[in-house]
Amino acid sequence: MKILIIGGTGETGQWFTKFYKKHGWDVTVWGANARHDIAESLGVPFADDLNSEIVHSDVVMISVPIDITEQVISDIAPKMKAGSLLMDITSIKAVPVNAMLQYAPPGVEVLGTHPMFGPTIVDLQGQIVILVPVEGRSEHWLPVIRSLYEGQGAHIEVTSAQEHDRMMAVVQGLTHFAYISIGSAMAELDFDVARSRRFMSPVYEIMVDFAGRILAQNPYLYAMIQMNPEVKVVHEVFMKVCREMSDQIKRGDIQAFVDTMKHSAVHFGDTQAALGRSDKLINAKIAEFQELIHSIGSERGLRHQYSGVTHVGTVKKVTPLTVTIERSGREIELKIENTRLLHRDELAEWKKQNLKHNSRDVSVIIPHGASPEVIRDLVSQLDGVVSDEIIDIYDGLDSDSISVTFRVTLMGDLDVGELHRGVNNLLTGIGCTLR
Repeated sequence: MKILIIGGTGETGQWFTKFYKKHGWDVTVWGANARHDIAESLGVPFADDLNSEIVHSDVVMISVPIDITEQVISDIAPKMKAGSLLMDITSIKAVPVNAMLQYAPPGVEVLGTHPMFGPTIVDLQGQIVILVPVEGRSEHWLPVIRSLYEGQGAHIEVTSAQEHDRMMAVVQGLTHFAYISIGSAMAELDFDVARSRRFMSPVYEIMVDFAGRILAQNPYLYAMIQMNPEVKVVHEVFMKVCREMSDQIKRGDIQAFVDTMKHSAVHFGDTQAALGRSDKLINAKIAEFQELIHSIGSERGLRHQYSGVTHVGTVKKVTPLTVTIERSGREIELKIENTRLLHRDELAEWKKQNLKHNSRDVSVIIPHGASPEVIRDLVSQLDGVVSDEIIDIYDGLDSDSISVTFRVTLMGDLDVGELHRGVNNLLTGIGCTLR
């Protein structure tokens, strides 16, 4: 099937370009910035003749900012062929769905979609995708798109445009508004966020990280999310509650504050389950810190969250804020908040990909009937062996045996002699004769 992604050179558009291409679709992209270089890097064509691409596409996906979505739909939809699908991926639904219904010809199906994730995720496994079909206009394509997403591990929620926008007014609108307000208040107070981490509790740390996560992203996207018409009343209620609670505190009315909190807890519902889920998040952070403590004196790898650089060395010192590692006599101090501790297998894989390794050729005599491939597989599973290949087999010795030469690549930061002896010991231990 052929899909045209309008806005396919943007971050989200690029994610879906890769996704559909990976799953066998014929993908073409178009963007107002005419970034042919991005299309080339994705391995897909850029739609220089946009009108022709629209006419010949089975699916057209609209991946543009919310404020221009309706205009783009009005330009694109009338040109689509009968039997094709027009779908959007914006974070509000009533406006784009109504626009698709208004401008798409009767034979064109429409489907509102809202992927509840950003373009930094690796795949759809465990992600939520909201689908907003229209009765009489989504029958053929709804099961196709749903099956594609569910087949890759996504959880699908089907709803109406109106319910979607009411939910998103709180799920996104209120949440982002509150976090951005916290960040703005800190700026207004000239509050030293970095220094405050020296005094933080686990809950404060998580809150600050989530506020920072949102503030680090595209402000225009978050501004557009706030343009959801349903957000207005949510903002009004939020600010009303904030004023009331502030007044309670100003009056010193402890009971009123307590009553407000109790009433909110009753409405919230299962607060114990929420407590348990948040404990898991907090405990995960504590567990990583404890693992760092227990790693003092051991070699570990720490990946910097922003640069992507992996630092490998012996852990020398751990504080609540920093970890110091040593490699080749040089100490590096890293902020724990900016790093992720690699699992042992991740560190081993990093070493395989990044270290300069050593190779040794080992020749052995094995009986006829023994499998060189099975022996190669056994050697490759030894600790410190990066790879193992058969480079020569000679069967001209006698009728009872053959000679096999293996090229064994050994981990570059380990003792080559000791690893080599380990390989030889394994081979002789299973009955091979070293040549």
